[in-house]
Amino acid sequence: MATYYDVHPRNPQPRSIRQVVDVLRSGGLIAYPTDSGFALGCTLGNKRGMERIRALRDLDSRHHFTLVCRDFAQLGQFVHLSNTVFRAVRASVPGPYTFILPATREVPRQLAHPKKRTVGARIPDHVTARALVTELGEPLVSSTLLLPGDEEPMTDGWEIRERLGHLVDVVLASGDCGTEPTTVVDFSDDEPEVVRVGAGDPARFT
Repeated sequence: MATYYDVHPRNPQPRSIRQVVDVLRSGGLIAYPTDSGFALGCTLGNKRGMERIRALRDLDSRHHFTLVCRDFAQLGQFVHLSNTVFRAVRASVPGPYTFILPATREVPRQLAHPKKRTVGARIPDHVTARALVTELGEPLVSSTLLLPGDEEPMTDGWEIRERLGHLVDVVLASGDCGTEPTTVVDFSDDEPEVVRVGAGDPARFT
């Protein structure tokens, strides 16, 4: 059964965050809160973790994961940003947006689009999510915790533990989190294309 942590939503306890990160570094899979519902997360090099996410969500190999970053500086290590895109993205983070951007060599091959060499990346407006990636020192490979047959992402930590306690290693709860998915903006060609409208206002990219 997954270990359950419930941390303060504004001041998450450092000891608990360190313990969750230890699980991640040892190859574990976690469920954790973001500003757009709970997500599943593992480390960059954890191929088994990615396979577990695909199996849990019934996804095929074409599914693209998202890199959840601590801040803009970390984001810049993993994606290329032209001056125009830099300004647009910088003005929108942290927040409920996922940006599809050209990947740098820091991004493992299995995470990037096989032809376009792009990757989805975001900086959530959620204290606990950012505390996790800060302690980890690298982005989390993530996917929304939306189970087959469900219409909305899961938002209650105890429910997640009851339903998925045998499929994940840690459930991390931290107060309320959003239910609406991120707005996805594709900057593959330097011009913004809104490919999914979610919680983030798409007007600034249209």
